[in-house]
Amino acid sequence: MRTDVLHAVRLARMDLKLLGRNTTAVFNVLLLPLLFAWMLSQGGSESFILTGMPGVLLAFAVFMNLVNSFTARREELVLKRLRGGQGSAVAIFGGAGLAALAVFVLQVALLVVWIDRTGGGLPENVPMMLVAAVLGVAVFGLLAAAFSGITPNAELAQVAVLPVLIVALVGSPLVIPLSEMPFAVRLVPTTPIVEMMRMGYGGGSWAAALPWIGALLAWLVVAGLLAKWLFRWDPRHG
Repeated sequence: MRTDVLHAVRLARMDLKLLGRNTTAVFNVLLLPLLFAWMLSQGGSESFILTGMPGVLLAFAVFMNLVNSFTARREELVLKRLRGGQGSAVAIFGGAGLAALAVFVLQVALLVVWIDRTGGGLPENVPMMLVAAVLGVAVFGLLAAAFSGITPNAELAQVAVLPVLIVALVGSPLVIPLSEMPFAVRLVPTTPIVEMMRMGYGGGSWAAALPWIGALLAWLVVAGLLAKWLFRWDPRHG
């Protein structure tokens, strides 16, 4: 167990270094979603949009990032070498998740500074936001593993992630309050994170957050099953 943890940390550090050297990836994963946040907030309700934006950031910082990473490394036989060497599946997925969590936390920290500078204040229930972050990263990390399994190559990964990005932007209560949206929106995996982040920022109670935590745990099971079924360690042929 200790070996897996240490190896996961090493892999996470490697992932962050590689991300930092890739200008395009840094823009797509870190800066592009913040640009979206700025564009959306220009239409009004700035505080409402920005406090819910972390739920959408997961689709970029975790899902898009990891689909690209898993697919490219699978085709380059990196995953196979890691699995055949000292890395277990737990360490490999854990390292990818830790790196994605670090990027996501950085984005949320930038949002918090932004919100505070515009008069929105600081979050009142940070632990709730951290729980939403960890569960959200786990869900979208597993979904990324599943989608990478059905993505033929790294070039097509950019196309494969588009449906999820669109659903995250349009199908989440980011701009419109949840009470004014169809019930189906509650089934979108970004919705629990959007709502928990807002509740955490405004000092919401844990009792009110329990249904959303339950929804994320349900999505965690679904995403785990999809990843187990679809993820591939070996390159796709044909």
